[in-house]
Amino acid sequence: MRKSFVTVEPLDKTPVEKQEIEMVERKGLGHPDYIIDSACEEASLHLSKYYLSNYGQILHHNLDKGLLVGGRAYNRFGYGRLEEPITIIIAGRASTSVKTPTGEEKIPYREIITEAVRSMVKRNFRFLDFDQHIELEIRVRESSPDLKAVVEMGKEMPLANDTSYGVAFYPFTTLENLVLTTERHLNSPQFKSRVKESGEDVKVMGLRKGSKITLTVADGIVSTLTKDRDHYIAVKEQIKKEVEDLAAKLAGDHDVEVYVNTADKYGTNIGDEVFYLTFTGTSAEHGDDGNTGRGNRANGLITPNRQMSLEATAGKNPISHVGKIYNVAAGLVARRIYEETKRVKEVYVRMLSQIGKPINEPLSVSVQVIPDDRMDVGLVRDIEGIVYDEVASIRRVTELIISRQVSVF
Repeated sequence: MRKSFVTVEPLDKTPVEKQEIEMVERKGLGHPDYIIDSACEEASLHLSKYYLSNYGQILHHNLDKGLLVGGRAYNRFGYGRLEEPITIIIAGRASTSVKTPTGEEKIPYREIITEAVRSMVKRNFRFLDFDQHIELEIRVRESSPDLKAVVEMGKEMPLANDTSYGVAFYPFTTLENLVLTTERHLNSPQFKSRVKESGEDVKVMGLRKGSKITLTVADGIVSTLTKDRDHYIAVKEQIKKEVEDLAAKLAGDHDVEVYVNTADKYGTNIGDEVFYLTFTGTSAEHGDDGNTGRGNRANGLITPNRQMSLEATAGKNPISHVGKIYNVAAGLVARRIYEETKRVKEVYVRMLSQIGKPINEPLSVSVQVIPDDRMDVGLVRDIEGIVYDEVASIRRVTELIISRQVSVF
């Protein structure tokens, strides 16, 4: 393996934690963009496991062109119904048949994808039912012969099936940690067991201005569990208090202000009031639509203060698509550099591939660091050693993805 692909350089930049303005977003479990990411990724995982079980290798597929078309719902306090279903469209390419010594064997990809999406919905939602509330459209076509050949030729080391790059950074700032943890906490089984009215469609937007943090939380309150306006307001206060308590533990010396469902409007005329009520716990039932790759990056956040890739990681195959593998690998590299060298404030890693080249031979790995003190030969060599080590063992990324040990959105 050639070792000329690593470039290490100091970054002349104010660390994000020290910048005056920082913005961070997390689209949560029930957000339409997250739902369609989950559907595409689950389809890829189920298909990958079928390929492995039946043919001993993951065959070519990319199911990363997904669309969620919102439904139509009616809600009032104590009641809700879905009047038009949510449509999930999964499009892409896959190996739909395999040549065997006894002939051509058809792969039941439609059944595999259907079961994948059904299991995802059942696992993630309490009030959204796959069979009653969702129409699934599968627009998957046979993979092109050239891309299938690229994947099948790389038995020793997978060959990149795209020219693409992955981007990552480490460590997270206080705000990044707070935004990520807030959504995960509000969607945890522990919180839902205490505040059942809180829906899964939780979105958290964080703003830090100097030492002041403002968290804006949107949470689709479940209509059938919420009897009236006072009950709704009490649920909002519970959510607000929960986030404030969490922030007190995670935000250090920052002053944190929390807002919940800021589009709500209260008044004397109930017909003019606005409440964020959902029958299914997600705005996908009426209020919003979703696109694969439009939500969180591979680290689970949307971070305009950072370097980012716009690549959709969800649904891409985990064996040769560097648009997925390199985003995960870059994150592993960045974290190791920060934790093992203990000499940098921030690390940014960018990994670039060439289609048809072994995935352990990237065209370039760019590492930029803000050093604690100064760059020297020893620090550069330590960083290079970590990069070479991670790239040499890059096939483990596939196992991490398949076994759900890493998140890709």
